[in-house]
Amino acid sequence: MAHSRPGTSPVHRTLACVAALGGLAALTGCGGSPSADTDDGTLEVGVLFPGSLSDDGFMESAYLGYRRAAKTHAGTIAFSKVEQVATADYEQALVRFATGSDLVISLGGQTDAAVRKVAARFPDVKFAEIGGPADGEPTANLALYDPQQAEAAYLAGAASALVSEKGTVAFVGGAELPAIVNAAKEFANGARAADPGVKVLTPQYVGDFNDAAKAKQSALADYGAGADVLGQILNLGHKGVAQAAAQSGGSLIGGPIAHPCSTDAAYAGYVETDIGAEIEYAADHLAAGTWKAEAVHFGLTFDEPRNDIVLCGNPPAAARTKLDELKAEIAAGDITTR
Repeated sequence: MAHSRPGTSPVHRTLACVAALGGLAALTGCGGSPSADTDDGTLEVGVLFPGSLSDDGFMESAYLGYRRAAKTHAGTIAFSKVEQVATADYEQALVRFATGSDLVISLGGQTDAAVRKVAARFPDVKFAEIGGPADGEPTANLALYDPQQAEAAYLAGAASALVSEKGTVAFVGGAELPAIVNAAKEFANGARAADPGVKVLTPQYVGDFNDAAKAKQSALADYGAGADVLGQILNLGHKGVAQAAAQSGGSLIGGPIAHPCSTDAAYAGYVETDIGAEIEYAADHLAAGTWKAEAVHFGLTFDEPRNDIVLCGNPPAAARTKLDELKAEIAAGDITTR
Protein backbone atom coordinates (compact mmCIF):
# COMPACT_ATOMS: atom_id res chain seq x y z
CA MET A 1 0.00 0.00 0.00
CA ALA A 2 2.93 2.34 0.62
CA HIS A 3 5.29 1.86 -2.32
CA SER A 4 4.53 1.80 -6.01
CA ARG A 5 5.25 -1.52 -7.64
CA PRO A 6 8.23 -1.50 -10.03
CA GLY A 7 7.10 -0.13 -13.35
CA THR A 8 3.79 1.11 -11.93
CA SER A 9 3.25 4.83 -11.47
CA PRO A 10 1.23 6.16 -8.51
CA VAL A 11 -1.41 7.32 -10.99
CA HIS A 12 -1.80 3.85 -12.51
CA ARG A 13 -1.86 2.26 -9.06
CA THR A 14 -4.56 4.74 -8.00
CA LEU A 15 -6.72 3.74 -10.96
CA ALA A 16 -6.21 0.06 -10.14
CA CYS A 17 -7.32 0.68 -6.58
CA VAL A 18 -10.36 2.57 -7.79
CA ALA A 19 -11.34 -0.47 -9.84
CA ALA A 20 -10.76 -3.00 -7.05
CA LEU A 21 -13.82 -4.43 -5.32
CA GLY A 22 -14.66 -6.93 -2.63
CA GLY A 23 -14.31 -5.53 0.87
CA LEU A 24 -10.96 -6.05 2.53
CA ALA A 25 -9.78 -7.88 -0.55
CA ALA A 26 -9.79 -4.51 -2.29
CA LEU A 27 -7.50 -3.11 0.35
CA THR A 28 -5.14 -6.08 0.09
CA GLY A 29 -5.14 -5.79 -3.67
CA CYS A 30 -3.93 -2.20 -3.42
CA GLY A 31 -1.25 -3.16 -0.93
CA GLY A 32 2.48 -2.73 -0.63
CA SER A 33 5.08 -2.29 2.05
CA PRO A 34 4.11 -0.43 5.24
CA SER A 35 5.71 3.00 5.03
CA ALA A 36 3.98 6.28 4.43
CA ASP A 37 5.63 7.86 1.38
CA THR A 38 6.39 6.20 -1.92
CA ASP A 39 10.03 6.06 -3.03
CA ASP A 40 9.53 9.10 -5.25
CA GLY A 41 7.96 11.18 -2.46
CA THR A 42 4.36 10.62 -3.50
CA LEU A 43 1.96 11.02 -0.58
CA GLU A 44 -0.41 8.19 0.35
CA VAL A 45 -4.12 8.53 1.17
CA GLY A 46 -6.31 5.59 2.17
CA VAL A 47 -10.12 5.90 2.28
CA LEU A 48 -12.55 3.59 4.06
CA PHE A 49 -15.98 3.40 2.42
CA PRO A 50 -18.14 1.19 4.68
CA GLY A 51 -20.87 0.99 2.07
CA SER A 52 -21.24 0.50 -1.67
CA LEU A 53 -19.66 2.94 -4.10
CA SER A 54 -22.76 2.62 -6.27
CA ASP A 55 -25.36 3.31 -3.56
CA ASP A 56 -26.59 6.49 -5.28
CA GLY A 57 -26.18 8.11 -1.87
CA PHE A 58 -23.61 9.15 0.72
CA MET A 59 -20.90 6.67 -0.34
CA GLU A 60 -21.24 7.29 -4.06
CA SER A 61 -21.23 11.05 -3.55
CA ALA A 62 -17.99 10.63 -1.58
CA TYR A 63 -16.54 8.34 -4.24
CA LEU A 64 -17.13 10.94 -6.94
CA GLY A 65 -14.96 13.33 -4.93
CA TYR A 66 -12.37 10.59 -4.39
CA ARG A 67 -12.05 10.21 -8.15
CA ARG A 68 -11.80 13.97 -8.68
CA ALA A 69 -9.11 14.22 -6.02
CA ALA A 70 -7.15 11.33 -7.56
CA LYS A 71 -7.21 13.09 -10.92
CA THR A 72 -6.31 16.50 -9.49
CA HIS A 73 -3.36 15.19 -7.47
CA ALA A 74 -2.10 12.53 -9.89
CA GLY A 75 1.65 12.22 -9.43
CA THR A 76 1.51 13.91 -6.02
CA ILE A 77 -0.91 11.72 -4.05
CA ALA A 78 -1.60 8.02 -4.55
CA PHE A 79 -5.07 6.98 -3.39
CA SER A 80 -6.23 3.58 -2.13
CA LYS A 81 -9.72 2.59 -0.98
CA VAL A 82 -11.78 -0.23 0.40
CA GLU A 83 -15.56 -0.51 0.20
CA GLN A 84 -18.41 -2.52 1.72
CA VAL A 85 -16.62 -3.30 4.97
CA ALA A 86 -18.45 -5.04 7.81
CA THR A 87 -18.64 -3.16 11.10
CA ALA A 88 -16.43 -5.74 12.79
CA ASP A 89 -13.70 -5.09 10.20
CA TYR A 90 -13.53 -1.27 10.37
CA GLU A 91 -10.60 -1.28 12.76
CA GLN A 92 -8.65 -3.84 10.74
CA ALA A 93 -9.12 -1.84 7.53
CA LEU A 94 -8.10 1.42 9.20
CA VAL A 95 -4.97 -0.18 10.71
CA ARG A 96 -3.94 -1.50 7.29
CA PHE A 97 -4.27 1.99 5.87
CA ALA A 98 -2.52 3.61 8.82
CA THR A 99 0.57 1.44 8.41
CA GLY A 100 1.16 2.81 4.93
CA SER A 101 -0.55 6.18 4.55
CA ASP A 102 0.07 9.82 5.30
CA LEU A 103 -3.68 10.43 5.61
CA VAL A 104 -6.52 8.02 6.36
CA ILE A 105 -10.13 9.07 5.71
CA SER A 106 -13.19 7.23 7.02
CA LEU A 107 -16.73 7.80 5.80
CA GLY A 108 -19.78 7.84 8.07
CA GLY A 109 -20.53 8.19 11.75
CA GLN A 110 -20.69 4.41 12.03
CA THR A 111 -16.86 4.43 11.85
CA ASP A 112 -16.42 7.00 14.64
CA ALA A 113 -15.39 4.63 17.44
CA ALA A 114 -13.00 2.67 15.22
CA VAL A 115 -11.28 5.69 13.67
CA ARG A 116 -10.75 7.34 17.07
CA LYS A 117 -9.20 4.14 18.42
CA VAL A 118 -6.88 3.68 15.46
CA ALA A 119 -5.91 7.35 15.31
CA ALA A 120 -4.76 7.13 18.92
CA ARG A 121 -2.58 4.13 18.03
CA PHE A 122 -0.93 5.96 15.11
CA PRO A 123 -0.17 9.51 16.35
CA ASP A 124 2.13 10.27 13.41
CA VAL A 125 -0.56 9.55 10.80
CA LYS A 126 -3.22 12.07 9.86
CA PHE A 127 -6.87 10.99 10.02
CA ALA A 128 -10.12 12.57 8.87
CA GLU A 129 -13.67 11.41 9.57
CA ILE A 130 -16.49 12.59 7.31
CA GLY A 131 -20.01 12.53 8.70
CA GLY A 132 -19.35 11.76 12.34
CA PRO A 133 -21.07 13.41 15.31
CA ALA A 134 -21.63 17.08 14.51
CA ASP A 135 -20.58 18.06 18.03
CA GLY A 136 -17.55 15.76 18.09
CA GLU A 137 -14.14 17.10 19.06
CA PRO A 138 -11.07 16.57 16.87
CA THR A 139 -7.96 15.09 18.44
CA ALA A 140 -4.28 15.84 17.85
CA ASN A 141 -4.25 13.91 14.55
CA LEU A 142 -7.96 13.47 13.74
CA ALA A 143 -9.93 16.06 11.76
CA LEU A 144 -13.72 15.99 11.71
CA TYR A 145 -15.56 17.08 8.58
CA ASP A 146 -19.27 17.68 9.02
CA PRO A 147 -21.32 17.67 5.79
CA GLN A 148 -24.18 19.07 7.89
CA GLN A 149 -26.63 16.31 7.11
CA ALA A 150 -28.91 17.91 9.69
CA GLU A 151 -28.96 21.08 7.62
CA ALA A 152 -29.83 19.05 4.53
CA ALA A 153 -32.52 17.26 6.53
CA TYR A 154 -33.93 20.63 7.64
CA LEU A 155 -34.28 21.62 3.98
CA ALA A 156 -35.82 18.23 3.19
CA GLY A 157 -38.32 18.68 5.99
CA ALA A 158 -39.27 22.12 4.76
CA ALA A 159 -39.67 20.85 1.21
CA SER A 160 -41.71 17.87 2.39
CA ALA A 161 -44.13 20.07 4.29
CA LEU A 162 -44.49 22.51 1.41
CA VAL A 163 -45.39 19.83 -1.17
CA SER A 164 -47.43 17.57 1.13
CA GLU A 165 -51.10 17.36 0.20
CA LYS A 166 -52.09 15.49 3.37
CA GLY A 167 -50.24 17.74 5.78
CA THR A 168 -48.31 14.79 7.23
CA VAL A 169 -44.63 13.96 6.64
CA ALA A 170 -42.08 11.54 8.11
CA PHE A 171 -38.37 10.70 8.21
CA VAL A 172 -36.56 7.37 7.78
CA GLY A 173 -32.93 7.02 8.89
CA GLY A 174 -30.45 4.24 8.33
CA ALA A 175 -29.29 3.88 11.93
CA GLU A 176 -29.93 5.54 15.26
CA LEU A 177 -26.55 7.30 15.31
CA PRO A 178 -26.20 10.74 16.94
CA ALA A 179 -25.82 12.50 13.59
CA ILE A 180 -28.88 10.76 12.11
CA VAL A 181 -31.00 11.35 15.21
CA ASN A 182 -30.10 15.04 15.01
CA ALA A 183 -30.98 15.05 11.33
CA ALA A 184 -34.41 13.58 12.13
CA LYS A 185 -34.96 16.34 14.67
CA GLU A 186 -33.98 19.00 12.14
CA PHE A 187 -36.21 17.43 9.50
CA ALA A 188 -39.11 18.05 11.87
CA ASN A 189 -37.89 21.58 12.63
CA GLY A 190 -37.67 22.39 8.93
CA ALA A 191 -41.12 20.98 8.25
CA ARG A 192 -42.67 23.09 11.01
CA ALA A 193 -40.77 26.20 9.94
CA ALA A 194 -42.29 25.84 6.49
CA ASP A 195 -45.77 24.90 7.74
CA PRO A 196 -46.47 25.25 11.48
CA GLY A 197 -49.58 23.09 11.09
CA VAL A 198 -47.85 20.10 9.52
CA LYS A 199 -47.90 16.75 11.33
CA VAL A 200 -44.50 15.04 11.63
CA LEU A 201 -44.57 11.35 12.47
CA THR A 202 -42.07 9.78 14.88
CA PRO A 203 -38.85 9.05 12.97
CA GLN A 204 -38.02 5.48 12.05
CA TYR A 205 -34.53 3.96 12.04
CA VAL A 206 -34.05 0.93 9.82
CA GLY A 207 -30.89 -0.30 11.54
CA ASP A 208 -29.01 -0.63 8.25
CA PHE A 209 -28.32 2.10 5.68
CA ASN A 210 -28.31 -0.44 2.85
CA ASP A 211 -31.26 -2.72 3.58
CA ALA A 212 -33.84 -1.75 0.96
CA ALA A 213 -36.37 -4.34 2.14
CA LYS A 214 -36.41 -3.04 5.73
CA ALA A 215 -36.47 0.56 4.51
CA LYS A 216 -39.49 -0.28 2.36
CA GLN A 217 -41.28 -1.72 5.39
CA SER A 218 -40.59 1.41 7.42
CA ALA A 219 -41.74 3.65 4.59
CA LEU A 220 -44.93 1.63 4.04
CA ALA A 221 -45.71 2.04 7.74
CA ASP A 222 -45.31 5.82 7.45
CA TYR A 223 -47.42 6.05 4.31
CA GLY A 224 -50.01 3.86 6.00
CA ALA A 225 -50.04 6.22 8.99
CA GLY A 226 -51.00 9.13 6.77
CA ALA A 227 -47.73 10.62 5.54
CA ASP A 228 -47.49 11.37 1.86
CA VAL A 229 -43.90 12.75 1.69
CA LEU A 230 -40.87 11.18 3.38
CA GLY A 231 -37.39 12.48 4.04
CA GLN A 232 -34.56 9.98 4.40
CA ILE A 233 -30.90 9.47 5.13
CA LEU A 234 -30.17 6.07 3.65
CA ASN A 235 -27.68 4.61 1.23
CA LEU A 236 -28.93 1.69 -0.85
CA GLY A 237 -31.97 1.63 1.42
CA HIS A 238 -33.50 4.66 -0.28
CA LYS A 239 -34.45 2.40 -3.18
CA GLY A 240 -36.85 0.62 -0.82
CA VAL A 241 -38.44 3.92 0.16
CA ALA A 242 -38.94 4.76 -3.52
CA GLN A 243 -40.62 1.38 -4.04
CA ALA A 244 -42.93 2.04 -1.09
CA ALA A 245 -43.73 5.50 -2.44
CA ALA A 246 -44.68 4.10 -5.84
CA GLN A 247 -46.80 1.40 -4.20
CA SER A 248 -48.57 3.83 -1.85
CA GLY A 249 -48.96 6.82 -4.12
CA GLY A 250 -46.64 8.87 -1.93
CA SER A 251 -43.29 10.50 -2.60
CA LEU A 252 -39.90 11.10 -1.03
CA ILE A 253 -37.07 13.61 -0.99
CA GLY A 254 -33.94 12.06 -2.48
CA GLY A 255 -30.29 12.93 -2.16
CA PRO A 256 -27.46 13.60 -1.58
CA ILE A 257 -27.10 13.03 -5.33
CA ALA A 258 -29.76 14.80 -7.37
CA HIS A 259 -31.14 13.32 -10.57
CA PRO A 260 -33.32 14.85 -13.30
CA CYS A 261 -36.84 15.07 -11.96
CA SER A 262 -38.14 13.01 -14.87
CA THR A 263 -36.08 10.00 -13.74
CA ASP A 264 -38.53 8.70 -11.12
CA ALA A 265 -41.96 10.11 -10.35
CA ALA A 266 -41.65 8.91 -6.74
CA TYR A 267 -39.22 11.74 -5.98
CA ALA A 268 -40.76 15.06 -4.98
CA GLY A 269 -37.31 16.63 -4.91
CA TYR A 270 -33.68 16.13 -3.97
CA VAL A 271 -31.35 17.48 -1.33
CA GLU A 272 -27.90 17.99 -2.83
CA THR A 273 -24.85 17.51 -0.60
CA ASP A 274 -21.41 17.01 -2.14
CA ILE A 275 -19.78 14.60 0.31
CA GLY A 276 -16.86 14.03 -2.04
CA ALA A 277 -15.79 17.66 -1.89
CA GLU A 278 -14.67 16.96 1.67
CA ILE A 279 -12.24 14.31 0.44
CA GLU A 280 -10.95 16.94 -2.00
CA TYR A 281 -10.64 19.43 0.86
CA ALA A 282 -8.48 17.01 2.85
CA ALA A 283 -6.33 16.09 -0.15
CA ASP A 284 -5.83 19.71 -1.19
CA HIS A 285 -4.58 20.65 2.26
CA LEU A 286 -2.39 17.55 2.51
CA ALA A 287 -0.74 18.37 -0.81
CA ALA A 288 -0.26 22.02 0.19
CA GLY A 289 1.18 21.09 3.58
CA THR A 290 -1.63 22.98 5.34
CA TRP A 291 -3.64 20.03 6.65
CA LYS A 292 -4.60 20.29 10.30
CA ALA A 293 -6.71 18.38 12.79
CA GLU A 294 -9.73 20.67 12.78
CA ALA A 295 -13.50 20.51 12.93
CA VAL A 296 -14.92 21.87 9.69
CA HIS A 297 -18.66 22.39 9.21
CA PHE A 298 -19.61 22.58 5.54
CA GLY A 299 -23.06 23.45 4.15
CA LEU A 300 -24.75 26.79 3.51
CA THR A 301 -22.41 28.70 5.82
CA PHE A 302 -19.35 27.42 3.89
CA ASP A 303 -18.34 28.50 0.39
CA GLU A 304 -18.36 24.92 -0.90
CA PRO A 305 -19.54 22.24 -0.74
CA ARG A 306 -22.99 23.60 -0.09
CA ASN A 307 -26.33 21.98 0.64
CA ASP A 308 -29.22 22.77 -1.67
CA ILE A 309 -32.74 21.60 -2.41
CA VAL A 310 -34.35 20.89 -5.78
CA LEU A 311 -38.13 20.58 -6.08
CA CYS A 312 -39.68 18.46 -8.82
CA GLY A 313 -42.96 18.92 -10.63
CA ASN A 314 -44.66 22.29 -10.50
CA PRO A 315 -44.72 23.36 -6.85
CA PRO A 316 -46.39 26.67 -6.04
CA ALA A 317 -44.20 29.75 -6.35
CA ALA A 318 -44.80 30.34 -2.65
CA ALA A 319 -43.08 27.04 -1.85
CA ARG A 320 -39.94 28.01 -3.74
CA THR A 321 -39.98 31.43 -2.12
CA LYS A 322 -40.25 29.94 1.35
CA LEU A 323 -37.37 27.56 0.71
CA ASP A 324 -35.21 30.43 -0.53
CA GLU A 325 -36.03 32.36 2.64
CA LEU A 326 -35.06 29.44 4.86
CA LYS A 327 -31.82 28.87 2.94
CA ALA A 328 -30.92 32.53 3.34
CA GLU A 329 -31.56 32.34 7.09
CA ILE A 330 -29.32 29.28 7.37
CA ALA A 331 -26.56 30.94 5.35
CA ALA A 332 -26.79 34.01 7.56
CA GLY A 333 -26.54 31.93 10.70
CA ASP A 334 -30.06 32.83 11.85
CA ILE A 335 -31.04 29.14 11.72
CA THR A 336 -28.60 26.60 13.15
CA THR A 337 -28.92 22.84 12.91
CA ARG A 338 -26.19 21.56 15.22
